[in-house]
Amino acid sequence: MPPSSAASATAWTRAARQMFAKLLGEFAYEGILTPEPEGLPARYRLAVPGGPVYRFRARRGAYGHWRVDPASLTPSADPLAFLTQAHDTLLRLPGDTLGHLLRELTATLSADVRLADAAPDAAALADLDYAALEGHLTGHPWLVASKGRLGFSATDAGRWTPEARTAARLPWLAVHRDLAHYRGIPALPTAERLYAEELPDHTRDAFARAVSDRGRDPHRYLWLPVHPWQWDETIAPLFAPQVADSAIIPLPADEDLRLPQQSVRTFLNLSRPHRRSVKLPLSVLNTLVWRGLPTERTLAAPAVTRWIHALRDGDPFLCDETRVILLGEVASVTVEHPLYDRLPTVPYQYRELLGCIWREPVGPYLAPGERARSLAALLHTDAAGRAVTAELVRRSGLPGREWLRRLFQALLPPLLHFLYRYGTVFSPHGENAVVVFDEDDVPVRLAVKDFVDDVNLSAEPLPELADLPETVRDTLLTEPPDFLTQFIHTGLLVGVFRYLAPLCADQLAVPEKEFWGLVREAVLAHQQRFPELKPRFEQFDLLTPRIGRLCLNRNRLYADGYRDRPRRPHAVVEGTVPNPLHTP
Repeated sequence: MPPSSAASATAWTRAARQMFAKLLGEFAYEGILTPEPEGLPARYRLAVPGGPVYRFRARRGAYGHWRVDPASLTPSADPLAFLTQAHDTLLRLPGDTLGHLLRELTATLSADVRLADAAPDAAALADLDYAALEGHLTGHPWLVASKGRLGFSATDAGRWTPEARTAARLPWLAVHRDLAHYRGIPALPTAERLYAEELPDHTRDAFARAVSDRGRDPHRYLWLPVHPWQWDETIAPLFAPQVADSAIIPLPADEDLRLPQQSVRTFLNLSRPHRRSVKLPLSVLNTLVWRGLPTERTLAAPAVTRWIHALRDGDPFLCDETRVILLGEVASVTVEHPLYDRLPTVPYQYRELLGCIWREPVGPYLAPGERARSLAALLHTDAAGRAVTAELVRRSGLPGREWLRRLFQALLPPLLHFLYRYGTVFSPHGENAVVVFDEDDVPVRLAVKDFVDDVNLSAEPLPELADLPETVRDTLLTEPPDFLTQFIHTGLLVGVFRYLAPLCADQLAVPEKEFWGLVREAVLAHQQRFPELKPRFEQFDLLTPRIGRLCLNRNRLYADGYRDRPRRPHAVVEGTVPNPLHTP
């Protein structure tokens, strides 16, 4: 059951007011709503035909950002009521989208209320380690329905979400090698080598006995952990014939306690923190997609890791200067469904049902005194409104602008070098990008994860990509150069810095214009460091006057809704916004 405060009217009202402010700001940013100025500075109104007129204060910012003040909203603000008032006039939502959206927003509000219950202050949050801090973060800053997790019941949400902060032992499955396939980096050439590193001898013996007790040869099976919810809701019913004939054999849970992270489907090992994380498919609709593991990408993950690591290790700037950490997806087990994986027109969720990716944890890469926090943590504010960023700056002893300069120096050079030198770009959003801090809480370097899902390549041929392995070439998405830069703009600048800039203006006394000037300064400094790449700076132009406006909420409301598709959706581009990096 949720904590008792989750039922309190006060907690719900506060969360609803904050969500309504977020909805107005993000829908206005994406051009879904058009608030009108009221004549006074920073005052706006939004009239619902046949309904109320909402009034509020809002600050405008870079990229056309709206920052709506929740306390200023009148009349009494409720995003659920607003949708019922405006769905067929201002928003023009079809009934099926409206129904599912109300459910997603209600689930998100429930999660927000749980997070607010006895939430630590910024100082206490700054003391938490990487795994524990993840359980206090509030989720995607841009998507309004950020924690919908359609498919989870209230009990599931209280057990398997990051805000539940509940560690669990994961059960495993043995799957016959006719269905299951193993891939690993050269250091993990066989599944047996992986299991020897991940599982104690007695656990491996117990797994082998469980297979032998079914009269089957353990050597003909691969093992992988499975999310308990996924087993009950998806694997047991959809793989029922394979379970019946012992092609899939349930195994006991291993001994390690694992904690779900912000992505919900990734678990960190608390019992043995230096062991690898596991990323498991979860047939839950959250943010924009079903959170499964695509079969072909799971197979290719170790090959992508090997290639990305080779780029870094062969480049002194990346390897020795920036010391960028690339958290490799070093091994995978993929399980084919005998029917669905051969049917390309069925909804894509049915081709992402069962598998596992083992990913390196950040801990072993940290030097003494270093600590890691996800980039999303910098946006977190406590109940009093104090940002974790402000607390870290206080601890560092540096002026706010100097701390920000160090942050940008840690984040941008490796990302820019991969883009300019290799035509390769990560999606460095708040969850995928991890900031490494020194003992004084000064940002010093970057760690990146999620390669196979979020690395994209230049569609235009580059000499540096001429020897790209076929497995990698066939797996990673390619984009034209003018869109490849969108992953840095949208993932980092729009998706994180758009929110960090006003926080820093309020709490670090660094005006927004100066904030963006520091970002531009970091880009230009990198370009000056590598003048031989000047043609690439023009090819991958981050300083163009305007950029396409990606619209994540429009995906849910209009482009994709809640319809099943055979392929994963892509973000909608609607119009353009001014680029704050264009001029000083």
